[in-house]
Parts: sequence; structure tokens; C-alpha cells
Amino acid sequence: MSVLSILEFPDPRLRTRAAPVSVFDANLKQFVADMFETMYAANGVGLAATQVNVHQRVLVIDMSEERNQPLVLINAEIVAKDGAQVYQEGCLSFPGLYADVTRALKVKVKAQDPDGKDFVYEAEGPLAVAVQHEMDHLEGKVFVDYLSPLKRSLLLKRLEKHRKQAASA
Repeated sequence: MSVLSILEFPDPRLRTRAAPVSVFDANLKQFVADMFETMYAANGVGLAATQVNVHQRVLVIDMSEERNQPLVLINAEIVAKDGAQVYQEGCLSFPGLYADVTRALKVKVKAQDPDGKDFVYEAEGPLAVAVQHEMDHLEGKVFVDYLSPLKRSLLLKRLEKHRKQAASA
């Protein structure tokens, strides 16, 4: 396994729309394993293939403290949404930034596993937020797209300041 490089905003590759996965083989399984290793190394709870510059519809999530509840969704599509919630989101492509985003409270997703087997998955609360957040990445959307222009501008200025401080440290 290996840790992959995570793209950071404003990298234009984050805006690339991912293509459906059509080949379910050992390479895909290795890529999924590398995505989990990358996500865990970065202390994240979710990662979309787009964030590691692979433009295929693959995402991984593990919100457990013990890092023992891995979820892989390939070619996922939301088939039902219910309710609304505001949740403070962060993103490995926006290190150190967080913002409140409104999303569906519950989602029902049709997806495939790394073997190509179809399944339906239902998520609620923070897990539903993670699923929607990572699926957005596969569409070329990022969480700051949901913010007002003023909030987005303030957040991106903070990101730039954070980068300058990190570079001079």
C-alpha cells in the first residue's frame, strides 16, 4: 500500500467530473487500499478519488474512532434524500478550514463494491454528510461551493493565510 498525494484547492483538477468505474480488478482493489491508507494518514474520515487525481467514481469513508468501519462506494448515486441538517464540514483538500453546510439528513445510495457487486446503502446524520461531501467531489464540486460569496471569500483568505504561515514555518 502507499500514501497518495492529495490535491489542495484551488487545484483545477478538483473540478474534474469523475468517470464511472467499468473494470473491477486487482488494480481497483489496490487503489481502494491506497485511498484508505492516504485518508488515515491524513487523519480524514472520507476521501474521493478526484482528490488524489484519479478521475473515477470511487470514494472511501471511515468515521469510526477505531478506524475499523471502512465503507467503499463505487459508481454511487443517491436514489433518495430526506430531511436537512447543518454540519460543520472540513476537507482534506482545504487543510484546517471548516464551515457549516446544509445537506440532507438521510440518504439512500445505490453503489457497487470493489468486486462490482451492486448494493444499496442508507446513511443518516454525520455519515450522510460524509457520503454527500465525497460524492460532490466526484462531480467536481467542493464544500465551499455551498457557502455565500462572502463566507467563501473569507474562508479562502483564511486558507491562503494558513498556507503562507505553513510555508514560512
